[in-house]
Amino acid sequence: MDRKPGPKSRAVFNEEQTVIAPGQQRIALLSELALASGRGATITDLDGNTYLDFFAGVAVASLGHAHPGYIAKVEAQLRRISVGSFSTENRLRLLKLIAKLAPGKLGRTQLFSGGAEAVEAAFRLAKSYTGKHELVGFWGGFHGKTAGVMGLIGDESKHGWGPLPGGRFSVPYADCARCPFKLRYPDCGLACADFARQAIKRTTSGAVAAIVIEPMQGTAGNVVPPPDFLPAIRSIAREIGALLIADEMITGFGRTGRWFGCNHSDVVPDIMTVGKGMGNGFPISGVISSDDVVKAEPFSRASASSSSYGGNPLAASAALATLEAIVDEGLVEHAAAVGAHMLDRLRDMQEKYAFIGAVRGVGLMLGVDLVADRSSNELLDRAATERIFLDALQHGLLMMGYFPRIRINPPLTITREQADQGLDVLDRVFARADKEIAAS
Repeated sequence: MDRKPGPKSRAVFNEEQTVIAPGQQRIALLSELALASGRGATITDLDGNTYLDFFAGVAVASLGHAHPGYIAKVEAQLRRISVGSFSTENRLRLLKLIAKLAPGKLGRTQLFSGGAEAVEAAFRLAKSYTGKHELVGFWGGFHGKTAGVMGLIGDESKHGWGPLPGGRFSVPYADCARCPFKLRYPDCGLACADFARQAIKRTTSGAVAAIVIEPMQGTAGNVVPPPDFLPAIRSIAREIGALLIADEMITGFGRTGRWFGCNHSDVVPDIMTVGKGMGNGFPISGVISSDDVVKAEPFSRASASSSSYGGNPLAASAALATLEAIVDEGLVEHAAAVGAHMLDRLRDMQEKYAFIGAVRGVGLMLGVDLVADRSSNELLDRAATERIFLDALQHGLLMMGYFPRIRINPPLTITREQADQGLDVLDRVFARADKEIAAS
């Protein structure tokens, strides 16, 4: 088998390394891919090698690559006007559609261009509404890398970036596969929520503006909490007079087989942040809330919440094209059905290979833990998981499998047949890894 990617891709990648600054995504550095094109749930490199895409740009490519309807609508807008914060018909249609899809009374949206930008705006909104200043997040959480959210990164990747902003606090997430209390759900009685309640009481100054939570954690490994966890956190927020911010950057707009992650628990947050799959690759994000909350000052003052690129005509048209396609093509229901099939197959693999620990997921947001030992639940070392990633790449499958907590999030347009093709590759890769692990 020819090595993938081939010489053309590697030449471009290597030359680019002489002029690009360090700090790229690990998946780009490990794969050394240089891409030429994409179509649906596949991408093709400069050497003509085609890969099944279980990555989707970190759950960004909801419609996959080169979706014809998306291209037509974005191109049509590009030929008219692309910048400015003025009203357009497409932006009006987009905002009305978001208001229709969002839960409860969340009918007001402010648009931005990046995830962290939107989350920081949500923090400013919560502070404006409550008059408080502290923020609570969760272990394993990720809301971006800008200064205002850096302190709520829920792992050691924030080390070395201090001093971090004050008034940021983190409590354990309901990651039942790796419970910090060594308990089992449901016998635990949701101990993590009780701990969060006590920790907030004892570590904050009592001025919590918001609790920010991912309904399912993406960066931590596509972690799906028990259904009663989000309602419990909602109750805590109410007890302390704080708002609940649901960060739906990854879970929003159909990824989980529902329109939003919070729909799985019937929780209506006070504020939602959205992005990623919202624009199918065009940089757009948003903060969604209710009439009552968004009128709070200083957030609501003229220019106080504006963004140079947020909601410009091109961005609004890209998002509208994406969301209309998700509706028209029934992609939310499709994600639920194909994701359930993929989850069943992954659980079959779990029975075959002793190094597969927890398997979890909702819709097309799936997670697999690779462990050195099931009894201790110790995660497999990174070198072994990187070999798995590279082996899968050699056989035409691109996925976030270079960490021991594998994340699988293909485009919502992936067919069942393509999903099976990718899982067949993964099964063969796991079989080879199983022999290597047994021999080591």
